[in-house]
Amino acid sequence: MTVPGSLLLADSRLPTGGHAHSGGVEAAVERGLVCDESDLALYLAGRLRGTGPVVAAAAAAGCMLAAETASVDWSRWDAAVSARTPSPAMREASRSQGAALLRTARRVWPFAALEALYHTGRPHHPLVLGAAVTAIGDGADAAALLALHHLIGGACAAAVRLLGLDPIAVAAVQARASESAEKVALAATRVAREAVAQWDTRLLPSASTPLPEVLAELHARTEVTLFAS
Repeated sequence: MTVPGSLLLADSRLPTGGHAHSGGVEAAVERGLVCDESDLALYLAGRLRGTGPVVAAAAAAGCMLAAETASVDWSRWDAAVSARTPSPAMREASRSQGAALLRTARRVWPFAALEALYHTGRPHHPLVLGAAVTAIGDGADAAALLALHHLIGGACAAAVRLLGLDPIAVAAVQARASESAEKVALAATRVAREAVAQWDTRLLPSASTPLPEVLAELHARTEVTLFAS
């Protein structure tokens, strides 16, 4: 494991635009669905069960594909992520974060797979993350964990800003959620490995929960917001 590279990818200070996204927390806060640390913990549990397997498997698959060859048909795998992201607003958020990460990763870790992704247009964030993990020399398990780390961390950071929660209490919530994330990442990596081995995007997880997607659409129609999503 290349610890320095993985830590840099996990660092919220890396300029990838993640600070502009709340992972749906802003919309949930506005509607009184997340008011304290307990609500945040429940929200994260739902996200890990719904979106979690999808983004973790996509990141793991992106990592393995990038390690195999630079001539991958990324559009096929990108379409598979879109198909598993029902909300147009969530798809746009994923592509926006993917473009931001790709812009940074191409400068920091020049790599053929990142260039190939760049020429596909605006690929989804977990695929870019997976390719970046390969560029730093790490593996699919790290890519899956990093995808979930960003899912959890962004929501927690947003909750502190939006609700003025105790940062230490929120850090405890994040730590407990991260324990669950390890199991999700492990299972997602196994599925991704099979999907890549068979070159079959249909094998990727397709779990979903309606509430975050509905909130994302409502948020996209809100005139004044602190976060882009």
